[in-house]
Amino acid sequence: MKQIPMTVFGANKLREELEYLKSVRRPEIIAAIADAREHGDLKENAEYHAAREQQGFCEGRIQEIESKLSHSQVIDITKMVNNGRVIFGATVTVLNLDTDEELTYRIVGDDEADIKVNLISVNSPIARGLVGKEVDDVVTIKTPGGDVEFEILKVEYI
Repeated sequence: MKQIPMTVFGANKLREELEYLKSVRRPEIIAAIADAREHGDLKENAEYHAAREQQGFCEGRIQEIESKLSHSQVIDITKMVNNGRVIFGATVTVLNLDTDEELTYRIVGDDEADIKVNLISVNSPIARGLVGKEVDDVVTIKTPGGDVEFEILKVEYI
């Protein structure tokens, strides 16, 4: 399986979720199953079936996170020399030349992407258009709403 690029922040967030699921959520579900078993007939016990379903979701998520972490390539952007080039993990400030709107994005892995907090996937059209470019470059990016021109104002490795 190929390596999945991930920032240090994203990897730490997944590790925290994994720790929570293993040390808190899993014991809660086991206790709920044990409690539901005490109520008698398991065929008609809705609490038991609900707890078993939660257990399945929890174990599935644990396996998914462990797989992602084992196949991840964690990239620490802060240890790289900033040469002004847009790379994975960089925080990029751009100017939309059509609307004069200044936007700041951080280019992250697919699992970390959240446009609400300006984290865009390295595989998104905007990120693909920006990667490899430098400060003061003007980039035309094909978006679902049409072509948009951006000027790169600042590239930070934070």
